[in-house]
Amino acid sequence: MRPLVVTIVAGTLMAAGCTMTPAYQRPAAPTSSRYPTGGVYATQPSHGGGDRSARDRAAADIGWREFFADPRLQKLVEIALRNNRDLRVAVFNVDADRERYRITRAASLPAIDAAAGANVQRTPKDLAVSGRTVSRDYSVGLNTSWEIDLWGRIRSLSGAALAQYLATAQARKSIQIALVAQVADEYLTLLAYDDLLNVTKNTLSTAQESYRLTKLQFDTGVGSELDLKEAQSVVDHARANLEAQARARAQAENALVLLIGEPLPDDLPLGLSLDAQDLLTEVPAGLPSDLLSRRPDIMEAEEQLIAANANIGAARAAFFPRISLTGAFGTASPSLGDLFKAGSAAWSFAPQVALPVFEGGANTANLNRANVLKQIQIANYEKTLQTAFREVADGLAARGTYDNEIAALRSNQDAQQRRFDLAYARYRNGADSYLSVLTAQNDLDSSERQLVATRLARWTSIVDLYRALGGGWLEHSGDKPLAPDATASYARANSPM
Repeated sequence: MRPLVVTIVAGTLMAAGCTMTPAYQRPAAPTSSRYPTGGVYATQPSHGGGDRSARDRAAADIGWREFFADPRLQKLVEIALRNNRDLRVAVFNVDADRERYRITRAASLPAIDAAAGANVQRTPKDLAVSGRTVSRDYSVGLNTSWEIDLWGRIRSLSGAALAQYLATAQARKSIQIALVAQVADEYLTLLAYDDLLNVTKNTLSTAQESYRLTKLQFDTGVGSELDLKEAQSVVDHARANLEAQARARAQAENALVLLIGEPLPDDLPLGLSLDAQDLLTEVPAGLPSDLLSRRPDIMEAEEQLIAANANIGAARAAFFPRISLTGAFGTASPSLGDLFKAGSAAWSFAPQVALPVFEGGANTANLNRANVLKQIQIANYEKTLQTAFREVADGLAARGTYDNEIAALRSNQDAQQRRFDLAYARYRNGADSYLSVLTAQNDLDSSERQLVATRLARWTSIVDLYRALGGGWLEHSGDKPLAPDATASYARANSPM
């Protein structure tokens, strides 16, 4: 009775395709269920209804061509997606991991090889049978081998390879989304340097005119040498700033060229100035739980966790017997001419069972290591969630404060400009010293630089929030969302796990 039960159980397990992989459970999110509210988060852009409105669509559903209104920036993103080498490597990595998955999955199927052979052997005469010292054997046929995956070792390894493949596909998607944001950030940085150069050129022009007037007063004995040197220092400082900013702009352009993968084309469309950029600022944040299906880095981390979980099944299966079947079928003959004649058929069948008896603790160590690696992937997954939550929260804090900050800085710039005009007029009329002009000019220059820097920070924070919410994968809003790899969903649906 017992052998019959064992046979039935073994057959049932084989038919069900069981594995020893632990049931996967997604770890609980180590973050709040909602983003912060109140304080700096209280002021957020309202949801408009015009052509340049997000219309309450999630960032992942908004194409980058709609998010960026600047035609020059749109062209640069298009070129980068075609040429960027990091993205190209990511695509090749997906292809490589897909083939590795196919290799692993192929181990669950019988391997069949065609073989032909000849064996010629000489035996000493006193040992020869029937007096024949030379014997010849010819054979041709098919050889097959197959491991019966009773305990799911191969299926677990195949599942781990599939999860790794899908993780690489998500990594490719993450790189593309990051690339779109990086191109936008570098382009906006380039526009900021253009504005800073204009500010410095205006400062230099004003400083040179001030120096000319101060030198004229000094030459006529009306002004002092102290005023002259102070005016000269302003000119020299502006010249130094101009060179430094020209260098920084050139380096920013080089960074942009690296991202797009080719020199900046001469036929790029005209772009918008930094102040005239028109991004979709009111993209809704949604809930932190939405990130699980919108952030490819989170999905990549989860696939890595699934792979680690599957490896535990393979490590567990190593403790149980491995059953393999080998066989051959073909023809054999002592003469080549008789190889395919009737009666030359030959076959062999050799089942084998290997049961681990003593492995020096290797199987136990492998299982312990697989469990530790799973804990590492759990920690990585949780850290990825926390990082995503922090990036979105930072973006919301930025979006809720930059508008008011820029309004205050613009008002301050107007006040500093008026202050400089008054100080310069008083100095020309001899009612005040040049120190007042110098102080006012330095404060005006500082306020203009701060305004440019804050405008840049505002725009880049909006771009980064768009990325943090999973935006940048679609080119056009309304496009059918594609999997990171077109075959990924098919592979999982047809996985033997």
